[in-house]
Amino acid sequence: MFRQNKYFFPALIVLLIAVLLCAIAFGAVRILPAEMFSSMQHFFSGQGPADIHEGVFLQLRLPRVLLCAITGAILAVSGVLMQGLFRNPIVEPGLVGTSAGAAFGASVVFVLGANLSPELKSYTGPLLVPIFAFGGGLLATYVVYSLAKNLSRVSIITLLLIGIAINAVGLSGTGFMSYIARDPQARSITFWNLGTFSGASWLQVLIVGTTAVIVFILSFRYAKQLNALLLGEEEANYIGVDTPKLKKRIMILNTVMVSVATAFVGVITFVGLIVPHVLRLFIGSDNKKLLPASMIAGAILLTLADMGARLLLAPAEIPIGIITSLVGAPIFIVLLKRANILQHKEG
Repeated sequence: MFRQNKYFFPALIVLLIAVLLCAIAFGAVRILPAEMFSSMQHFFSGQGPADIHEGVFLQLRLPRVLLCAITGAILAVSGVLMQGLFRNPIVEPGLVGTSAGAAFGASVVFVLGANLSPELKSYTGPLLVPIFAFGGGLLATYVVYSLAKNLSRVSIITLLLIGIAINAVGLSGTGFMSYIARDPQARSITFWNLGTFSGASWLQVLIVGTTAVIVFILSFRYAKQLNALLLGEEEANYIGVDTPKLKKRIMILNTVMVSVATAFVGVITFVGLIVPHVLRLFIGSDNKKLLPASMIAGAILLTLADMGARLLLAPAEIPIGIITSLVGAPIFIVLLKRANILQHKEG
């Protein structure tokens, strides 16, 4: 529909800007555009916020919206990479154990954090949970990749099956931590597993944003090779693609992206699955277009979901994972039904 439409990407960018401005403006405290502008003026001139609205904008709302948009972009791009690697449009970025491993790492801190050395906690400060979550995601993915490796080759099917098994192990570990946890600790695990941006800070924006820029640049470099991989591994090898090396690098990029994003905001599902899948219907499977389009659309979708999480039961806040699952699951079912109908007609 939009494959040759030159206005598609400009329209996406305009929509992203509009959604970001709405997300900043609306919330428990309304922030007018004039207050946003004056707050930025005061900040760059070295002055403090003039009132509570400027303080909320600069210290709470802006870092939250930026972190949300960056995370959405990361999850969507990760979904494109994994679906391209597996040559399957219904693959989710956390399928190889990254999200489950990160969840288990975070739950260990929530339950056993009191037993950690004071020196470690003082040294890591507010980054203790993200560090353990990041380590858990990396470890889980490394185990999956190591077990799937056979005679210097990595089988995609084996990678998928072992990923499912490691996901189950990670979820079991998180469940055990919830079982032995006290009520406040169990509540923390539950909220973290559902995702939240309530603790967003400029430090998180800096870390996640820097990671995003690096991995996006690297991801776009592999767009052509992923296009070749759509033909099949043997065919890609014939035209000069080193498929074992490509698999390894895509796995590393996916692990870093999902681990960093999950480490700070918790587990958020369906963004990396739905966004690339829907965009393929509009612009096709060319990863040169699909990667940047998914980056923008993922930021839009997650920002809208966060707005819903903040506004639907204001002043209370719904975990964002509930919103993404509630919206994403029906869309996914419709897409599957549509695919089955098309296959039936072709058959």
